Amino acid sequence: MDITAQIAERLCGIALEAGAYRAGVISTDEVKTDAAFRKMCEQNLCGNYGRSWMCPPDAGPIEELMAEVRTFSHILVYQTVGELEDSYDFEGMMEAGARHNQVVRRIRDELRAEPLKRVLHLGAGGCRMCETCAKKTGEPCRHPELAMSSLETYGINVSELAKAAGMKYINGQNTVTYFGAALFDLSDQEN
Repeated sequence: MDITAQIAERLCGIALEAGAYRAGVISTDEVKTDAAFRKMCEQNLCGNYGRSWMCPPDAGPIEELMAEVRTFSHILVYQTVGELEDSYDFEGMMEAGARHNQVVRRIRDELRAEPLKRVLHLGAGGCRMCETCAKKTGEPCRHPELAMSSLETYGINVSELAKAAGMKYINGQNTVTYFGAALFDLSDQEN
């Protein structure tokens, strides 16, 4: 059962209106996953490993998360691109990341009105719903309905995802590109 072009166009339109640079809808059959991404998380380069409810190891076993991806029929893939002064512009990267997270939230909010059976939102670099994750203070997640894992937490190869969705993974010198996605199934009335 293929998604209609009209539904794909509507969802991409939502992402673009929310501030995405590009958006596309593909079948989850085209999503490549790899358990090796968990090893990258374990290196803790971002500092969130074991310090965020939505990051490994608390997000769940990688095999289960990769299998969960396959339970959805389609995925809305979108990207934001930020301009940097140079390749060392860490402040610019952080500002672009904050703008990306705003786009992610707008898309999540807009998709609530769409006739989709279920949706799993995934962002870039881990959950940023709270300034300080409740995991760091020994509390349960404050907003489980809003919390969001990264694409990599689910073992998704983002560079291959970009290619499958017809997007560039890198969008030029002195830019930073962030990806987000919404895995979904169509409602019965859309099938």
